[in-house]
Amino acid sequence: MFNLSNQNKIIIAGWCLSSLLIFAIAWFMIDKTQQTISESYQNFGLVLSRTLATESTDLIKGLPPEDKKYKLEFYSEKLMHDNKDIEYIIYKNNESEVLYQFGSKPQKEDKNAFSINVPMYLNENIVGSVEIGFTGSSMTGISKTTRNSMIIIFTVIWLLSMLAVLINTLLITRQISLLSKGVKKISSGEFGYKLEGKDLWGEIKLLFDEFNHMSTKLRKYEEENIEELAYEKNKLESVLMSIVNGVVVCDNYDNVILINNAGLSVLKVKPEEILNKKIQSYCDINGNFAFEQHISEFKNTPREEIEQEPLVFQANIEEKIYQTSISPIFTPHEDYLGYVIVLHDITKEAQIDKLKNNFISNVSHELRTPVTVLRSYIDTLCNYGNDFDEKTKHEFLQIMNQEAKRLNNMVNDILDFSRLESPNVKIEKQLLDLKPIVELTVASINVIASEKNIKFSVITEPDLPKVYMNPDSIERSLKNLLSNAIKYSPEDSRVKIRIEIDNTGQYLECTIEDSGIGIPSEHLDKVFDRFYRVETEAHTIKGTGLGLHLVKLNIEKHHGGQVFVESKAGTGSKFGFRLPLNTVDSADNNTREVTESETETDTIIQQ
Repeated sequence: MFNLSNQNKIIIAGWCLSSLLIFAIAWFMIDKTQQTISESYQNFGLVLSRTLATESTDLIKGLPPEDKKYKLEFYSEKLMHDNKDIEYIIYKNNESEVLYQFGSKPQKEDKNAFSINVPMYLNENIVGSVEIGFTGSSMTGISKTTRNSMIIIFTVIWLLSMLAVLINTLLITRQISLLSKGVKKISSGEFGYKLEGKDLWGEIKLLFDEFNHMSTKLRKYEEENIEELAYEKNKLESVLMSIVNGVVVCDNYDNVILINNAGLSVLKVKPEEILNKKIQSYCDINGNFAFEQHISEFKNTPREEIEQEPLVFQANIEEKIYQTSISPIFTPHEDYLGYVIVLHDITKEAQIDKLKNNFISNVSHELRTPVTVLRSYIDTLCNYGNDFDEKTKHEFLQIMNQEAKRLNNMVNDILDFSRLESPNVKIEKQLLDLKPIVELTVASINVIASEKNIKFSVITEPDLPKVYMNPDSIERSLKNLLSNAIKYSPEDSRVKIRIEIDNTGQYLECTIEDSGIGIPSEHLDKVFDRFYRVETEAHTIKGTGLGLHLVKLNIEKHHGGQVFVESKAGTGSKFGFRLPLNTVDSADNNTREVTESETETDTIIQQ
């Protein structure tokens, strides 16, 4: 299919209309001429028939019958010989009986043949009639010649008019082509380009002159402002490219006309792969159209709404979550130019929100369990205490004490998390030996381990140096690590605790190794993250997800050390931490010390 311009459509329509008009006039003129020739020929036949009737009456008047036939025969044959259009002549009496007939009627009638019958008068009395048959050959020849001549004339007129239209069209098209070429030159930045047209007239000449004048003005303007425009353009692009969020600018046809470096990084594309392409056609690594649905929603939103508040949505691109906004672009004259898409990475925030939700859910569940147990046993003792013996009451009290400790530990974790996450808090440290703290912690937690008949082995390298530490903080970290080891170790097993200098000689290392269910390798990098819990068929023990994160905060943030884990599913786990050697506590030099109220809070937590 050809795509015709409006100009070509108008030209073709004019050509068709003029052709139809010429053909209609030609047909009308030929038809009218044919009718005139036919009427003239029939009038001629009528005059000839009347003349023959009059002359025949005069010839046979007063003659005997045998002479009448001779006279009529001689006169009729002479008339038929002189006029080739007469095919036959028939004389009839008053009763329409044929008296004499010269020539014969044709067996097949011609469409142009006709006959005329006129009366014969003698002394104003009708004595008979004469019928003359005409072949119409002269009329056919004249009609054909006339028709052909008129067809040739009108054909020549049509060809001349079409030639004139064609020449005029070619001239106008050439001029428009020159003007279009000039416009393309200007649009490509070639200011000062001039159109040179010959034999121009009327409005076309005026248009060419105005174009050349405009081109000259643009050239002058370009020379005066090119440096300033280039500076402003480069400044705008530099600002756009330096924005940390991804920015994609599209025109009103959805083609990407500008994208900054962050946008290229977010979409994982090269400039040539997205510039001048439809933004709706962008697919992520999963083959999903990330923007198609939202661009359609943006376009369907009323202008007054989209001007007040941009369209905001979350887009999943390359396994990351981006808060995306689409805002329209208008000129100072309120002309719509397109829209800008801003991509802000909220993957971490989304993950934290998810972790917080899971944390709240887990904490609610964990808090509800001991509270429910405490209420049940307390209610039972209050209402039916006299019905139980001392042994049963003691068992109830032990269970209540265990649940209270569990509740206290969870509250301590939450309070420690809130306190240790604060950026302005530094704990007070002293130069101490780690071994006594480890032994004290093992002794305090041995009661819990005895419930599963789990034994502890403490292996200490001799002559270990002292390190700067907060004993309460280190004890809490050790308790969290030992509690985890007890939770996930089978009954009648052993937990090994080792204290030694690490391979670099710069850290004092403490490891806790159990023979429990282990941790799958894909979870090892995340076990110290806040609120993170390993959820598998093997890991069914509930918790807040804060214990290991508190260890990480204590060791890395407040002691400048390191935490680590080594484990495989089904083979046990080794958790540990490293404290730096030969360091001087400088917490007092840049942050405030722990206040007395905080120390009291810490003491309460330990109890």
